[in-house]
Amino acid sequence: MVERLYLRDLVTFREVELEFDKGLVVLSGPSGAGKSVLISALLSSFGFATQGAAALCELSVNKPPKLKSDAYMLEKELTLKALKKEKLRYFIDGQNISKKTLAELFKPYVRYLSVRDKSGFESETLIEMIDDSIKSREKHFKALLKEYKKRYAHYKSKAQELQKIKEDESRLAELIEFAAYEIEKIERIDPQPGEEEKLLKIKQQLSRVDKIRAALEKASGIFELESSIEEVYRLLEKEGDVFFDAMNQLRADFEETQILADELEETDVEEVLDRLSDLTALKNRYGSVEEALIYKEDKKAELSGYENIERDKSLLEQFLDLEYSELFTLAQKISLARQKEAKEIEKRLATYLEALKLSAMHFGFRGVALGETGIDEIEAGLGSSGTATLSGGEFNRLRLALMAVSIDEKSEGQGVLILDEIDANVSGDESIAIATLIAKLSSVYQIFAISHQPHLSAKADQHIVVTKEGMQSRVQVLDDAGRIEEISRIIAGENPTEQAVAFAKKLRA
Repeated sequence: MVERLYLRDLVTFREVELEFDKGLVVLSGPSGAGKSVLISALLSSFGFATQGAAALCELSVNKPPKLKSDAYMLEKELTLKALKKEKLRYFIDGQNISKKTLAELFKPYVRYLSVRDKSGFESETLIEMIDDSIKSREKHFKALLKEYKKRYAHYKSKAQELQKIKEDESRLAELIEFAAYEIEKIERIDPQPGEEEKLLKIKQQLSRVDKIRAALEKASGIFELESSIEEVYRLLEKEGDVFFDAMNQLRADFEETQILADELEETDVEEVLDRLSDLTALKNRYGSVEEALIYKEDKKAELSGYENIERDKSLLEQFLDLEYSELFTLAQKISLARQKEAKEIEKRLATYLEALKLSAMHFGFRGVALGETGIDEIEAGLGSSGTATLSGGEFNRLRLALMAVSIDEKSEGQGVLILDEIDANVSGDESIAIATLIAKLSSVYQIFAISHQPHLSAKADQHIVVTKEGMQSRVQVLDDAGRIEEISRIIAGENPTEQAVAFAKKLRA
Protein backbone atom coordinates (compact mmCIF):
# COMPACT_ATOMS: atom_id res chain seq x y z
CA MET A 1 0.00 0.00 0.00
CA VAL A 2 1.18 3.52 -0.87
CA GLU A 3 0.82 5.69 2.23
CA ARG A 4 2.34 8.99 1.15
CA LEU A 5 3.47 10.89 -1.95
CA TYR A 6 5.72 13.93 -1.90
CA LEU A 7 6.98 15.61 -5.06
CA ARG A 8 8.58 18.88 -6.06
CA ASP A 9 8.83 20.66 -9.40
CA LEU A 10 6.93 18.39 -11.74
CA VAL A 11 5.56 20.13 -14.83
CA THR A 12 2.89 22.51 -13.38
CA PHE A 13 3.16 21.21 -9.80
CA ARG A 14 5.55 23.12 -7.56
CA GLU A 15 5.05 20.94 -4.50
CA VAL A 16 2.60 18.16 -3.60
CA GLU A 17 2.23 16.16 -0.40
CA LEU A 18 -0.56 13.61 -0.11
CA GLU A 19 -1.39 10.85 2.36
CA PHE A 20 -3.47 8.04 0.89
CA ASP A 21 -6.20 5.79 2.30
CA LYS A 22 -6.66 2.11 1.64
CA GLY A 23 -9.02 0.91 -1.07
CA LEU A 24 -10.13 3.15 -3.94
CA VAL A 25 -8.45 6.53 -4.42
CA VAL A 26 -10.05 8.57 -7.22
CA LEU A 27 -8.44 11.58 -8.88
CA SER A 28 -10.80 13.92 -10.69
CA GLY A 29 -10.74 17.46 -11.97
CA PRO A 30 -10.94 19.46 -15.20
CA SER A 31 -9.12 18.19 -18.28
CA GLY A 32 -5.51 19.36 -18.40
CA ALA A 33 -5.30 20.06 -14.69
CA GLY A 34 -2.54 17.47 -14.15
CA LYS A 35 -4.19 14.21 -13.06
CA SER A 36 -2.16 12.12 -15.49
CA VAL A 37 0.98 13.92 -14.33
CA LEU A 38 0.37 12.70 -10.76
CA ILE A 39 -0.29 9.16 -12.00
CA SER A 40 2.96 9.44 -13.97
CA ALA A 41 4.81 10.33 -10.76
CA LEU A 42 3.40 7.25 -9.04
CA LEU A 43 4.42 5.02 -11.95
CA SER A 44 7.88 6.56 -12.17
CA SER A 45 8.50 5.89 -8.47
CA PHE A 46 8.01 2.15 -9.16
CA GLY A 47 10.37 2.22 -12.16
CA PHE A 48 7.69 2.37 -14.88
CA ALA A 49 8.52 4.31 -18.04
CA THR A 50 7.14 7.87 -18.00
CA GLN A 51 7.65 11.00 -20.08
CA GLY A 52 8.59 13.46 -17.35
CA ALA A 53 10.15 13.36 -13.91
CA ALA A 54 9.99 15.55 -10.81
CA ALA A 55 13.05 17.18 -9.29
CA LEU A 56 12.17 15.05 -6.28
CA CYS A 57 9.51 12.36 -5.92
CA GLU A 58 9.20 10.30 -2.74
CA LEU A 59 6.78 7.47 -1.90
CA SER A 60 6.20 5.81 1.45
CA VAL A 61 5.08 2.22 0.86
CA ASN A 62 4.13 -0.70 3.10
CA LYS A 63 6.36 -3.55 1.95
CA PRO A 64 4.32 -6.39 0.33
CA PRO A 65 4.67 -9.55 2.49
CA LYS A 66 6.34 -11.57 -0.27
CA LEU A 67 8.64 -8.81 -1.52
CA LYS A 68 12.24 -9.95 -0.99
CA SER A 69 15.63 -8.96 -2.37
CA ASP A 70 19.09 -10.47 -1.94
CA ALA A 71 20.71 -7.22 -3.02
CA TYR A 72 18.85 -4.72 -0.83
CA MET A 73 17.95 -4.38 2.83
CA LEU A 74 14.20 -3.75 2.91
CA GLU A 75 12.37 -2.36 5.91
CA LYS A 76 8.70 -2.98 6.62
CA GLU A 77 8.04 0.65 5.66
CA LEU A 78 9.79 1.35 2.36
CA THR A 79 10.81 4.75 1.03
CA LEU A 80 11.12 5.00 -2.76
CA LYS A 81 12.80 8.13 -4.05
CA ALA A 82 13.46 9.49 -7.54
CA LEU A 83 15.89 12.43 -7.65
CA LYS A 84 16.56 14.43 -10.80
CA LYS A 85 19.67 16.59 -11.12
CA GLU A 86 21.99 16.07 -14.07
CA LYS A 87 20.29 12.70 -14.49
CA LEU A 88 17.46 10.77 -12.86
CA ARG A 89 18.52 8.50 -9.99
CA TYR A 90 16.45 6.04 -7.98
CA PHE A 91 16.73 4.96 -4.34
CA ILE A 92 15.04 2.35 -2.15
CA ASP A 93 15.44 2.96 1.57
CA GLY A 94 18.39 5.22 0.76
CA GLN A 95 20.13 2.59 -1.38
CA ASN A 96 20.91 3.30 -5.04
CA ILE A 97 18.90 1.11 -7.40
CA SER A 98 18.58 1.06 -11.18
CA LYS A 99 15.24 1.84 -12.80
CA LYS A 100 15.19 -1.62 -14.41
CA THR A 101 15.82 -3.43 -11.12
CA LEU A 102 13.21 -1.29 -9.34
CA ALA A 103 10.60 -2.11 -11.99
CA GLU A 104 11.41 -5.85 -11.83
CA LEU A 105 11.18 -5.79 -8.03
CA PHE A 106 7.68 -4.28 -8.01
CA LYS A 107 6.36 -5.86 -11.21
CA PRO A 108 4.33 -8.52 -9.32
CA TYR A 109 2.74 -5.89 -7.06
CA VAL A 110 1.99 -2.88 -9.27
CA ARG A 111 -0.34 -3.10 -12.26
CA TYR A 112 -1.17 -0.33 -14.68
CA LEU A 113 -4.20 -0.35 -16.97
CA SER A 114 -4.67 2.30 -19.62
CA VAL A 115 -7.02 2.62 -22.58
CA ARG A 116 -3.88 2.69 -24.74
CA ASP A 117 -2.62 -0.65 -23.44
CA LYS A 118 -3.84 -3.90 -25.00
CA SER A 119 -1.47 -6.35 -23.36
CA GLY A 120 -2.42 -9.16 -21.02
CA PHE A 121 -4.12 -11.60 -23.38
CA GLU A 122 -1.06 -13.36 -24.75
CA SER A 123 -1.19 -17.16 -24.57
CA GLU A 124 1.47 -17.30 -21.84
CA THR A 125 -0.46 -14.79 -19.70
CA LEU A 126 -3.76 -16.65 -20.11
CA ILE A 127 -2.09 -19.95 -19.23
CA GLU A 128 -0.56 -18.42 -16.10
CA MET A 129 -3.94 -16.97 -15.07
CA ILE A 130 -5.76 -20.29 -15.50
CA ASP A 131 -2.99 -22.20 -13.72
CA ASP A 132 -3.08 -19.76 -10.78
CA SER A 133 -6.84 -20.20 -10.57
CA ILE A 134 -6.50 -23.99 -10.37
CA LYS A 135 -3.58 -23.89 -7.92
CA SER A 136 -5.56 -21.70 -5.51
CA ARG A 137 -7.89 -24.66 -4.91
CA GLU A 138 -6.11 -27.85 -5.95
CA LYS A 139 -2.72 -28.65 -4.44
CA HIS A 140 -2.28 -31.77 -6.56
CA PHE A 141 -2.34 -29.61 -9.72
CA LYS A 142 0.45 -27.46 -8.30
CA ALA A 143 2.51 -30.61 -7.70
CA LEU A 144 1.67 -31.90 -11.19
CA LEU A 145 2.76 -28.63 -12.80
CA LYS A 146 5.96 -28.53 -10.75
CA GLU A 147 6.84 -32.10 -11.75
CA TYR A 148 6.17 -31.37 -15.41
CA LYS A 149 8.30 -28.21 -15.48
CA LYS A 150 11.19 -29.90 -13.68
CA ARG A 151 11.14 -32.93 -15.97
CA TYR A 152 10.69 -30.82 -19.09
CA ALA A 153 13.76 -28.72 -18.18
CA HIS A 154 15.78 -31.96 -17.87
CA TYR A 155 14.28 -33.28 -21.11
CA LYS A 156 15.18 -30.05 -22.93
CA SER A 157 18.75 -30.23 -21.61
CA LYS A 158 19.16 -33.80 -22.86
CA ALA A 159 17.57 -32.91 -26.20
CA GLN A 160 20.15 -30.15 -26.63
CA GLU A 161 22.89 -32.64 -25.73
CA LEU A 162 21.63 -35.03 -28.42
CA GLN A 163 21.42 -32.21 -30.96
CA LYS A 164 25.06 -31.34 -30.32
CA ILE A 165 26.08 -34.96 -30.86
CA LYS A 166 24.23 -35.00 -34.16
CA GLU A 167 25.84 -31.75 -35.22
CA ASP A 168 29.26 -33.20 -34.38
CA GLU A 169 28.60 -36.45 -36.25
CA SER A 170 29.65 -34.95 -39.58
CA ARG A 171 33.07 -34.24 -38.04
CA LEU A 172 33.25 -37.42 -36.00
CA ALA A 173 34.88 -39.62 -38.67
CA GLU A 174 37.49 -36.94 -39.29
CA LEU A 175 38.20 -36.58 -35.56
CA ILE A 176 38.52 -40.37 -35.10
CA GLU A 177 40.84 -40.65 -38.10
CA PHE A 178 43.06 -37.82 -36.86
CA ALA A 179 43.29 -39.22 -33.31
CA ALA A 180 44.13 -42.70 -34.61
CA TYR A 181 46.80 -41.25 -36.93
CA GLU A 182 48.44 -39.30 -34.11
CA ILE A 183 48.47 -42.36 -31.84
CA GLU A 184 49.89 -44.65 -34.58
CA LYS A 185 52.64 -42.15 -35.45
CA ILE A 186 53.92 -41.99 -31.87
CA GLU A 187 53.53 -45.73 -31.26
CA ARG A 188 55.40 -46.53 -34.52
CA ILE A 189 58.40 -44.56 -33.27
CA ASP A 190 57.87 -45.91 -29.73
CA PRO A 191 60.12 -43.33 -28.03
CA GLN A 192 61.63 -44.09 -24.63
CA PRO A 193 62.53 -41.49 -22.00
CA GLY A 194 66.29 -40.74 -22.08
CA GLU A 195 66.76 -42.59 -25.39
CA GLU A 196 67.84 -39.50 -27.34
CA GLU A 197 70.71 -38.75 -24.94
CA LYS A 198 72.03 -42.32 -25.29
CA LEU A 199 71.88 -42.20 -29.07
CA LEU A 200 73.66 -38.86 -29.19
CA LYS A 201 76.48 -40.34 -27.10
CA ILE A 202 76.70 -43.33 -29.46
CA LYS A 203 76.80 -40.98 -32.46
CA GLN A 204 79.65 -39.06 -30.83
CA GLN A 205 81.57 -42.30 -30.13
CA LEU A 206 81.02 -43.57 -33.69
CA SER A 207 82.65 -40.44 -35.03
CA ARG A 208 85.82 -41.31 -32.96
CA VAL A 209 85.95 -45.13 -33.19
CA ASP A 210 88.98 -45.20 -35.54
CA LYS A 211 90.91 -42.83 -33.31
CA ILE A 212 90.00 -44.94 -30.26
CA ARG A 213 91.38 -48.12 -31.92
CA ALA A 214 94.59 -46.38 -32.98
CA ALA A 215 95.11 -44.96 -29.51
CA LEU A 216 94.48 -48.38 -27.90
CA GLU A 217 96.96 -50.08 -30.20
CA LYS A 218 99.67 -47.53 -29.49
CA ALA A 219 99.01 -47.44 -25.72
CA SER A 220 98.99 -51.25 -25.39
CA GLY A 221 102.81 -51.19 -25.70
CA ILE A 222 102.94 -50.24 -22.02
CA PHE A 223 102.17 -53.82 -21.04
CA GLU A 224 105.45 -55.03 -22.76
CA LEU A 225 107.39 -53.02 -20.14
CA GLU A 226 105.39 -54.27 -17.19
CA SER A 227 107.80 -57.17 -16.35
CA SER A 228 110.86 -54.88 -16.49
CA ILE A 229 109.26 -52.49 -14.06
CA GLU A 230 108.46 -55.39 -11.73
CA GLU A 231 112.21 -56.35 -11.82
CA VAL A 232 113.18 -52.80 -10.83
CA TYR A 233 110.88 -52.88 -7.81
CA ARG A 234 112.30 -56.32 -6.84
CA LEU A 235 115.89 -55.17 -7.07
CA LEU A 236 115.15 -52.02 -5.06
CA GLU A 237 113.30 -54.16 -2.56
CA LYS A 238 110.30 -51.79 -2.66
CA GLU A 239 106.57 -52.55 -2.65
CA GLY A 240 105.02 -52.11 -6.12
CA ASP A 241 101.38 -52.78 -5.20
CA VAL A 242 100.19 -49.32 -6.29
CA PHE A 243 101.81 -49.79 -9.68
CA PHE A 244 100.48 -53.32 -10.11
CA ASP A 245 96.93 -52.26 -9.12
CA ALA A 246 97.05 -49.35 -11.58
CA MET A 247 98.20 -51.68 -14.36
CA ASN A 248 95.39 -54.14 -13.63
CA GLN A 249 92.82 -51.27 -13.74
CA LEU A 250 94.38 -50.02 -16.98
CA ARG A 251 94.20 -53.52 -18.48
CA ALA A 252 90.47 -53.77 -17.53
CA ASP A 253 89.74 -50.30 -19.00
CA PHE A 254 91.54 -51.16 -22.23
CA GLU A 255 89.60 -54.42 -22.54
CA GLU A 256 86.29 -52.57 -21.94
CA THR A 257 87.24 -49.94 -24.52
CA GLN A 258 88.15 -52.68 -26.99
CA ILE A 259 84.77 -54.35 -26.49
CA LEU A 260 83.04 -50.96 -27.04
CA ALA A 261 85.06 -50.39 -30.20
CA ASP A 262 84.06 -53.84 -31.46
CA GLU A 263 80.39 -53.11 -30.72
CA LEU A 264 80.61 -49.74 -32.47
CA GLU A 265 82.07 -51.44 -35.49
CA GLU A 266 78.91 -53.59 -35.66
CA THR A 267 76.52 -50.59 -35.12
CA ASP A 268 74.53 -49.41 -38.17
CA VAL A 269 75.30 -45.72 -38.37
CA GLU A 270 72.34 -45.01 -40.69
CA GLU A 271 69.99 -46.72 -38.25
CA VAL A 272 71.21 -44.51 -35.37
CA LEU A 273 70.87 -41.38 -37.50
CA ASP A 274 67.36 -42.35 -38.64
CA ARG A 275 66.32 -43.05 -35.07
CA LEU A 276 67.66 -39.67 -33.95
CA SER A 277 65.79 -38.03 -36.83
CA ASP A 278 62.48 -39.61 -35.70
CA LEU A 279 63.02 -38.54 -32.10
CA THR A 280 63.94 -35.00 -33.18
CA ALA A 281 60.74 -34.81 -35.26
CA LEU A 282 58.68 -35.80 -32.19
CA LYS A 283 60.58 -33.31 -30.06
CA ASN A 284 59.97 -30.50 -32.57
CA ARG A 285 56.21 -31.27 -32.70
CA TYR A 286 55.47 -32.02 -29.04
CA GLY A 287 58.30 -30.34 -27.13
CA SER A 288 59.90 -33.49 -25.73
CA VAL A 289 59.65 -37.27 -25.78
CA GLU A 290 57.84 -37.16 -22.45
CA GLU A 291 55.29 -34.66 -23.80
CA ALA A 292 54.78 -36.81 -26.90
CA LEU A 293 53.96 -39.81 -24.67
CA ILE A 294 51.48 -37.71 -22.64
CA TYR A 295 49.86 -36.48 -25.90
CA LYS A 296 49.52 -40.09 -27.06
CA GLU A 297 47.65 -41.06 -23.88
CA ASP A 298 45.40 -38.01 -24.22
CA LYS A 299 44.55 -38.99 -27.78
CA LYS A 300 43.80 -42.53 -26.67
CA ALA A 301 41.33 -41.18 -24.10
CA GLU A 302 39.84 -38.87 -26.75
CA LEU A 303 39.48 -41.76 -29.19
CA SER A 304 37.80 -43.84 -26.49
CA GLY A 305 35.36 -40.96 -25.95
CA TYR A 306 34.58 -40.80 -29.66
CA GLU A 307 33.93 -44.51 -29.70
CA ASN A 308 31.43 -44.03 -26.83
CA ILE A 309 29.54 -41.29 -28.64
CA GLU A 310 27.43 -43.70 -30.66
CA ARG A 311 26.54 -45.58 -27.48
CA ASP A 312 25.70 -42.29 -25.72
CA LYS A 313 23.61 -41.19 -28.69
CA SER A 314 21.62 -44.40 -28.62
CA LEU A 315 21.01 -44.14 -24.86
CA LEU A 316 19.96 -40.49 -25.19
CA GLU A 317 17.52 -41.30 -27.98
CA GLN A 318 15.98 -44.07 -25.90
CA PHE A 319 15.67 -41.77 -22.87
CA LEU A 320 14.14 -38.94 -24.90
CA ASP A 321 11.60 -41.20 -26.58
CA LEU A 322 10.46 -42.58 -23.23
CA GLU A 323 10.53 -39.19 -21.45
CA TYR A 324 8.61 -37.51 -24.28
CA SER A 325 5.87 -40.08 -23.96
CA GLU A 326 5.60 -39.56 -20.20
CA LEU A 327 5.80 -35.76 -20.49
CA PHE A 328 3.08 -35.77 -23.12
CA THR A 329 0.85 -37.76 -20.77
CA LEU A 330 1.48 -35.21 -17.99
CA ALA A 331 0.85 -32.35 -20.42
CA GLN A 332 -2.47 -33.89 -21.45
CA LYS A 333 -3.56 -34.08 -17.79
CA ILE A 334 -2.57 -30.44 -17.32
CA SER A 335 -4.40 -29.43 -20.49
CA LEU A 336 -7.60 -31.19 -19.44
CA ALA A 337 -7.48 -29.44 -16.06
CA ARG A 338 -6.96 -26.09 -17.79
CA GLN A 339 -9.85 -26.64 -20.20
CA LYS A 340 -12.13 -27.58 -17.32
CA GLU A 341 -11.06 -24.51 -15.33
CA ALA A 342 -11.47 -22.27 -18.39
CA LYS A 343 -15.12 -23.32 -18.60
CA GLU A 344 -15.58 -22.44 -14.93
CA ILE A 345 -13.94 -19.04 -15.44
CA GLU A 346 -16.23 -18.41 -18.41
CA LYS A 347 -19.24 -19.13 -16.20
CA ARG A 348 -18.02 -16.87 -13.38
CA LEU A 349 -17.29 -14.11 -15.91
CA ALA A 350 -20.75 -14.16 -17.44
CA THR A 351 -22.43 -11.99 -14.80
CA TYR A 352 -19.66 -9.38 -14.86
CA LEU A 353 -19.54 -9.24 -18.65
CA GLU A 354 -23.30 -8.89 -18.93
CA ALA A 355 -23.25 -5.95 -16.53
CA LEU A 356 -20.37 -4.41 -18.51
CA LYS A 357 -22.40 -4.74 -21.72
CA LEU A 358 -19.90 -7.19 -23.16
CA SER A 359 -20.51 -10.46 -24.98
CA ALA A 360 -19.68 -13.78 -23.35
CA MET A 361 -15.99 -14.61 -23.22
CA HIS A 362 -14.60 -17.90 -24.45
CA PHE A 363 -11.16 -19.50 -24.30
CA GLY A 364 -9.87 -21.24 -27.39
CA PHE A 365 -7.40 -24.11 -26.92
CA ARG A 366 -5.05 -25.23 -29.66
CA GLY A 367 -2.59 -28.09 -29.34
CA VAL A 368 1.06 -27.24 -30.01
CA ALA A 369 4.40 -28.99 -29.73
CA LEU A 370 5.52 -29.96 -26.24
CA GLY A 371 6.94 -26.88 -24.50
CA GLU A 372 7.72 -25.37 -21.11
CA THR A 373 4.02 -24.79 -20.33
CA GLY A 374 2.75 -28.02 -21.87
CA ILE A 375 0.91 -28.54 -25.14
CA ASP A 376 -1.54 -25.62 -24.95
CA GLU A 377 -1.79 -22.39 -26.84
CA ILE A 378 -4.73 -20.32 -25.60
CA GLU A 379 -6.53 -17.36 -27.08
CA ALA A 380 -9.50 -15.42 -25.74
CA GLY A 381 -12.45 -13.93 -27.55
CA LEU A 382 -15.67 -12.07 -26.90
CA GLY A 383 -18.61 -13.45 -28.84
CA SER A 384 -17.40 -13.85 -32.39
CA SER A 385 -14.53 -11.38 -31.99
CA GLY A 386 -10.94 -11.92 -30.89
CA THR A 387 -9.32 -9.65 -28.33
CA ALA A 388 -7.22 -7.99 -31.05
CA THR A 389 -10.33 -6.35 -32.54
CA LEU A 390 -11.66 -4.93 -29.26
CA SER A 391 -11.61 -1.22 -28.53
CA GLY A 392 -9.42 0.06 -25.70
CA GLY A 393 -12.46 0.48 -23.46
CA GLU A 394 -13.78 -3.02 -24.16
CA PHE A 395 -10.33 -4.45 -23.63
CA ASN A 396 -9.93 -2.92 -20.19
CA ARG A 397 -13.44 -3.79 -19.07
CA LEU A 398 -12.64 -7.39 -19.94
CA ARG A 399 -9.39 -7.20 -17.98
CA LEU A 400 -11.21 -5.79 -14.97
CA ALA A 401 -13.75 -8.61 -15.14
CA LEU A 402 -10.94 -11.20 -15.21
CA MET A 403 -9.25 -9.56 -12.24
CA ALA A 404 -12.57 -9.57 -10.34
CA VAL A 405 -13.00 -13.29 -11.01
CA SER A 406 -9.44 -13.97 -9.88
CA ILE A 407 -10.06 -12.42 -6.45
CA ASP A 408 -13.27 -14.35 -5.73
CA GLU A 409 -11.34 -16.84 -3.66
CA LYS A 410 -8.51 -14.58 -2.45
CA SER A 411 -8.43 -12.41 0.62
CA GLU A 412 -4.83 -11.24 0.88
CA GLY A 413 -3.70 -7.90 -0.55
CA GLN A 414 -2.75 -8.06 -4.19
CA GLY A 415 -0.79 -4.82 -4.44
CA VAL A 416 -1.41 -1.54 -6.25
CA LEU A 417 -3.64 -1.09 -9.30
CA ILE A 418 -3.33 2.15 -11.29
CA LEU A 419 -6.16 2.98 -13.72
CA ASP A 420 -5.89 5.80 -16.23
CA GLU A 421 -9.40 6.93 -17.32
CA ILE A 422 -10.59 3.33 -17.40
CA ASP A 423 -14.23 4.51 -17.55
CA ALA A 424 -13.78 7.08 -20.30
CA ASN A 425 -16.31 7.23 -23.16
CA VAL A 426 -18.78 4.70 -21.75
CA SER A 427 -22.53 4.83 -21.26
CA GLY A 428 -24.22 5.39 -17.91
CA ASP A 429 -24.97 1.69 -17.38
CA GLU A 430 -21.41 0.75 -18.34
CA SER A 431 -20.05 3.40 -15.99
CA ILE A 432 -22.09 1.98 -13.10
CA ALA A 433 -20.90 -1.56 -13.86
CA ILE A 434 -17.26 -0.44 -14.09
CA ALA A 435 -17.52 1.47 -10.82
CA THR A 436 -19.08 -1.55 -9.08
CA LEU A 437 -16.34 -3.82 -10.41
CA ILE A 438 -13.52 -1.47 -9.39
CA ALA A 439 -15.06 -1.11 -5.92
CA LYS A 440 -14.98 -4.91 -5.64
CA LEU A 441 -11.34 -4.98 -6.70
CA SER A 442 -10.50 -2.33 -4.09
CA SER A 443 -11.16 -4.94 -1.40
CA VAL A 444 -7.80 -6.53 -2.26
CA TYR A 445 -6.01 -3.81 -4.27
CA GLN A 446 -5.17 -0.24 -3.40
CA ILE A 447 -6.50 1.44 -6.54
CA PHE A 448 -5.56 4.82 -7.96
CA ALA A 449 -8.00 5.83 -10.69
CA ILE A 450 -8.42 8.89 -12.85
CA SER A 451 -12.11 9.31 -13.58
CA HIS A 452 -14.45 11.71 -15.38
CA GLN A 453 -17.54 9.71 -14.34
CA PRO A 454 -19.65 10.36 -11.23
CA HIS A 455 -20.27 6.72 -10.32
CA LEU A 456 -16.63 5.77 -9.71
CA SER A 457 -15.97 9.03 -7.85
CA ALA A 458 -18.96 8.35 -5.61
CA LYS A 459 -17.60 4.93 -4.61
CA ALA A 460 -14.11 6.21 -3.74
CA ASP A 461 -12.69 5.66 -0.28
CA GLN A 462 -10.67 8.82 -0.88
CA HIS A 463 -11.42 11.53 -3.43
CA ILE A 464 -8.71 13.93 -4.59
CA VAL A 465 -9.41 16.83 -6.92
CA VAL A 466 -6.74 18.31 -9.16
CA THR A 467 -7.19 21.90 -10.31
CA LYS A 468 -5.10 24.40 -12.23
CA GLU A 469 -4.86 28.17 -11.90
CA GLY A 470 -2.81 29.84 -14.56
CA MET A 471 0.34 27.70 -14.91
CA GLN A 472 0.19 26.11 -11.47
CA SER A 473 -1.62 22.89 -10.52
CA ARG A 474 -2.90 22.07 -7.04
CA VAL A 475 -4.36 19.02 -5.29
CA GLN A 476 -6.92 18.79 -2.50
CA VAL A 477 -8.29 15.84 -0.54
CA LEU A 478 -12.05 16.41 -0.44
CA ASP A 479 -14.31 16.12 2.57
CA ASP A 480 -17.94 14.99 2.20
CA ALA A 481 -19.18 18.43 1.17
CA GLY A 482 -16.33 18.84 -1.30
CA ARG A 483 -17.07 15.44 -2.79
CA ILE A 484 -20.73 16.37 -3.41
CA GLU A 485 -19.58 19.57 -5.08
CA GLU A 486 -17.01 17.80 -7.29
CA ILE A 487 -19.38 15.00 -8.32
CA SER A 488 -21.97 17.66 -9.19
CA ARG A 489 -19.39 19.36 -11.40
CA ILE A 490 -18.60 16.04 -13.10
CA ILE A 491 -22.34 15.58 -13.79
CA ALA A 492 -23.29 19.04 -14.98
CA GLY A 493 -20.15 21.11 -15.48
CA GLU A 494 -18.78 24.18 -13.71
CA ASN A 495 -22.27 25.49 -12.79
CA PRO A 496 -24.16 22.39 -11.59
CA THR A 497 -27.95 22.45 -11.35
CA GLU A 498 -29.97 21.53 -8.31
CA GLN A 499 -30.81 18.25 -10.00
CA ALA A 500 -27.10 17.51 -10.44
CA VAL A 501 -26.43 18.21 -6.78
CA ALA A 502 -29.37 16.01 -5.75
CA PHE A 503 -28.09 13.19 -7.96
CA ALA A 504 -24.60 13.58 -6.49
CA LYS A 505 -26.02 13.27 -2.97
CA LYS A 506 -27.98 10.20 -4.04
CA LEU A 507 -24.83 8.56 -5.41
CA ARG A 508 -23.01 9.26 -2.15
CA ALA A 509 -25.86 8.04 0.05
